[in-house]
Amino acid sequence: MYILKRVACAGGTIVHQCTSLTVKNLSVCYCLRSPKRHSPYSSVDCERYSSLVKSVMSSRVSSQTPETLLTEDEHIYGPVVKAQTPSSRPEMREPKTLHPFLHCEESIETEEPEPGPPARILLNRGQGRSFVPSVTRILQQTLSQEQIFYLERWKRKMIAELGEEGFKEYSQNLFRQGKLFHSALEDILTSGSTWKNKNPSETPEYPPEVQGYMESISHVLEDVGAVRATESTVQHDTLNYLGIVDCVARYRGVLCVIDWKTSEKPKPFLSNTYDNPIQVAAYAGALNNDGNYKYQVENGLIVVAYKDGSPAHAHQLSSELMLEYWKTWLVRLEKFTEQRSSPASSVFVEKR
Repeated sequence: MYILKRVACAGGTIVHQCTSLTVKNLSVCYCLRSPKRHSPYSSVDCERYSSLVKSVMSSRVSSQTPETLLTEDEHIYGPVVKAQTPSSRPEMREPKTLHPFLHCEESIETEEPEPGPPARILLNRGQGRSFVPSVTRILQQTLSQEQIFYLERWKRKMIAELGEEGFKEYSQNLFRQGKLFHSALEDILTSGSTWKNKNPSETPEYPPEVQGYMESISHVLEDVGAVRATESTVQHDTLNYLGIVDCVARYRGVLCVIDWKTSEKPKPFLSNTYDNPIQVAAYAGALNNDGNYKYQVENGLIVVAYKDGSPAHAHQLSSELMLEYWKTWLVRLEKFTEQRSSPASSVFVEKR
C-alpha cells in the first residue's frame, strides 16, 4: 500500500512523493480499534417486547379522581353511593381557641420513671364520663366528605367480593386480631424486662393470629423501654374528651405516646396512616392535662405491624409535628361540638 506525500523542494516547488506502508504498521492501527461488543438485547424477542411497550404506552396514566372512580363503580357495582362526591379538598381551618398542648404547672420528664408496674387506669363510664365523647368517636364523626367517600367505596367493594355475611365475619376477625395483638403487647410491656434482653427460650407462644404481628414489631420493641402506661385512660376535663392510650414509653430514649396499629397493606409513610397522628396528639394532649399523670409527653410514635411478619414501620412524631396535629385536633373537636346535635355519619369502626 502506498501513501502520497507532498514534499517541499528548493525554489518553492511541491513534489508529490509515494511512500510505502508496511503491513506491520497497518496491524498496529487495527489493534487500536475496539472489537464490536455483543449486545444483550440481540437475543430479546423483539416482536413480543414491541407489543409490551405498545400496551404500556397506550394505557392512561393520569391519576383518578373521586368523580372518575364513581363512574367506574357505577358501571361495576351499580349507582348506589351514600356519600357526596367531593369536588375539591376542604380549605384549611385554624382553631378558634388555641388550647395549650402542655400543662404549664408540670415539667417535662427527663429522669427515668420510679420503679413499679406501668399505670393502667381502666375506663369507667359511671364516674361522670357517660356523656364524655372518645377521641375515636370525634374523629369518626368529623371525617371529610372525601374520607367518607373512600371508606364507603372500600366497604362496598369488600361486600361485593365477600358478601354481607362474609364482610361481617371479616370485620369481626379484624377486631379479634386487634384485641389479641394488644393483649400480647401488654403482657410484654408490663413484664418489666426489655425485649432486647429476653432469652429466646422465654419468648411466650402467641396465638396463630398474632404471631406474624409480633414478629413484625420485634425490631421496634428492642428500642422500647421505661414503660410508664399501657392501655390506660386519659381525659381532658377542660376540652371534655377522653381516650385509651396504647402505651407511654421511651423509644430510643425519647418519651412518647405510642400507638400500635395493624395493617394488611404497607404504610411506609406517615401520610399513609390517615388520622392516626391526630389521634396520638389528642391522647398526648389529654394525658398532659390529666392529673393522674405526673409528667408531660411531647413526642409520639405510630407503629404499623404486618400480619405476614415483614418489619413494621415506626413513624416518629417530633414535638413540632405533635403541635401541628394538636391544632388539627382542636379544629376537629370544634367541628364535632358544632354538629353534635346532627346525626353522625355511618363509617366503619376501626378502633375504640
